[in-house]
Amino acid sequence: MNHIEKIAAQLPEYGLDAMLITSESGERYALGFHGEGLLLVTKDGAQYTTDGRYIETAREQVEGAEVLLATPEKGHMALAKEFIEQKHLHNVGFESGAMTVDSHKRYSQELPCILTPAQKLLAGLRASKDEGELDLMRRAQAVTDEAFRTILNFIRPGMTEREIAARLVYELLSRGGEKEAFDTIVAAGPNGSRPHAVPGDQVVDTGMFITMDFGCKVGGYCSDMTRTVALGQPTEEMEEVYAAVLAAQKAGINAARAGVTGREIDEAARRVLREAGYGEYFSHSFGHSLGVDIHESPGASSKETQIMPVGAVISAEPGVYIPGKFGVRIEDVLILSETGCENITRSPKDLIVL
Repeated sequence: MNHIEKIAAQLPEYGLDAMLITSESGERYALGFHGEGLLLVTKDGAQYTTDGRYIETAREQVEGAEVLLATPEKGHMALAKEFIEQKHLHNVGFESGAMTVDSHKRYSQELPCILTPAQKLLAGLRASKDEGELDLMRRAQAVTDEAFRTILNFIRPGMTEREIAARLVYELLSRGGEKEAFDTIVAAGPNGSRPHAVPGDQVVDTGMFITMDFGCKVGGYCSDMTRTVALGQPTEEMEEVYAAVLAAQKAGINAARAGVTGREIDEAARRVLREAGYGEYFSHSFGHSLGVDIHESPGASSKETQIMPVGAVISAEPGVYIPGKFGVRIEDVLILSETGCENITRSPKDLIVL
């Protein structure tokens, strides 16, 4: 997948002669490839440099850019300097949201150009996914659905959160995932009240909720899914909370479409939980955009005033977290259109009792 032309087309709007891309996610978006390299995109060409670990693969896979070998004698910076001088580039944008202060100082000292913050250029392009990107995300989500279906037959009383998490990772990778999209979360019983709990030695037992949040990458693009299941018969309170979270998620999904703000989507779900008496236990946003990175922009949060574009991909994941008791989160992934959204998560959401 190659987005060089899209980046080049945006340069005049930002008053740039070129865009310098150095981050893993920026490189992956631009080239469909990651080799710890350096990419310079101009209006009429691009140069990508990488080292001997990746050069063969880069020359096979990278399109739309000249691929050069960086060596100890002539490294990335020297090759970039030559390119900038040959092309007479003056104003070069950089990924201000990804570059460290130290890196910026080094690039500024060694490159014969002005470096201009231009994170919005890439963020704007990445907010709206094209069909190639959406295909990869659908494939990644299908792998995640398969992993969930399989893990339901694996969980038994006496297992630890860590054992379940390890099995989920195995299922994701064995079914076509390249790697985890993020660290897998498995939280049982009282640990479920911690939205980003780390799987540990907590033993799962009858009467507990088990929350599993997991995803993988396919072609460099992420999936994301959360399901909360009951091990043995849940209490009336557990069933009530689960029903409230599911109703909130459905309300948010019904509100999700291009042309509205993330705040509006978040509020549709949050209102349901407030009215059910659980508003104080919903401690995060309704969702986030995802793509090459698991968290992208714009988000579906109470503070997000940016309009959602056509082709935005967001998570739908309200939750209720009651300290000392349990937590419930249900998460799907949505593709937004002008008329609504496509839910690409296929796993059932009615409460599953194992």
